[in-house]
Amino acid sequence: MEIGLYSFGEVSPDPTSDNYVEPGQRLRNLVEEITLADQVGLDVFGLGEHHRPDFPMSAPAVVLAAAASVTSRIRLTSAVTVLSSADPVRVFQEFATLDQLSNGRAEIMAGRGSFIESFPLFGYDLADYDELFAEKLDLLLALNDSPHITWQGKHRPSINGRAVHPRPLQDPLPIWIAVGGNPESVIRAASLGVPMALAVIGGDPARFVPYFDLYRQAAAEYGHNPATIPLSLNLHGFIADTEAEAVESYYPGHQAMMGQIARERGFTPPSRAGFEAERSLHGSLFLGSPDQIIEKILLQHSLFGHDRFLMQTAAPGLTRAQMLRSIELLGTVVAPAVRQELGRG
Repeated sequence: MEIGLYSFGEVSPDPTSDNYVEPGQRLRNLVEEITLADQVGLDVFGLGEHHRPDFPMSAPAVVLAAAASVTSRIRLTSAVTVLSSADPVRVFQEFATLDQLSNGRAEIMAGRGSFIESFPLFGYDLADYDELFAEKLDLLLALNDSPHITWQGKHRPSINGRAVHPRPLQDPLPIWIAVGGNPESVIRAASLGVPMALAVIGGDPARFVPYFDLYRQAAAEYGHNPATIPLSLNLHGFIADTEAEAVESYYPGHQAMMGQIARERGFTPPSRAGFEAERSLHGSLFLGSPDQIIEKILLQHSLFGHDRFLMQTAAPGLTRAQMLRSIELLGTVVAPAVRQELGRG
């Protein structure tokens, strides 16, 4: 199993002190985090595109390129690229450039996006939400298939026999589809034979097992071998040397951030009881000591049989030392133990 991390580069104020990390410093911190992840043996680091003041990650490829220059083996992916409001030609060029720069370590994780700010920003109508993604995914995959493209769509000008450069070092460039629990999105990924990453941000992850079953069944029905297509599970978490330290450090910022999102979307405000349920063995929050995280990853693998586990640590108020220690523990303690245990199978 591949084990890694992803981040949106959050810059929300620390709820316990109102200290605020400037965007430039947060971006430099991210490069340091990716560098450490590479050094401790993690497989993947992803950066998610957002267009909000609390997530200054509007251009993940730029930050990943900075990380490429100071790392040697870790795979560098978007998590996600909001393809619906982007130009697939430019996205492909950016990540092909990253692939060349990183000596073949780039990936694209394409999705429709969990926030809507990019749609009005780039002049798109939310009424076309799904149609935009389907059309632009078609173009992105066509670009990956051939250096010369002839393509026609509804929401972007047609392309007639044009060459698109540079080409990635990898042939083809790995392109994943990120989904959030929509069966139609699962079937779309399966029908194309494209790897799927499922993001779980709340509740018992086991309720999503049918989505993985649906993917494998649909992939086979469309003529793809599901055993050869990797699947990823993406969740939130944080690791400390002890359970008590993990909870004490993570809880205030996590609740403040989830509370803000709940207010924006009209969701039920988060509670301490809900937090405790989420961090239990069967919850979706991977929070605790290394032994607890190992146990939880192995439990989820027994349910999903997935090929990649990515953890997002998003909690304002964590210190730099705590963030870096979490990465170190994931790479040097958790990942080796999980790989050893799964290798026995």
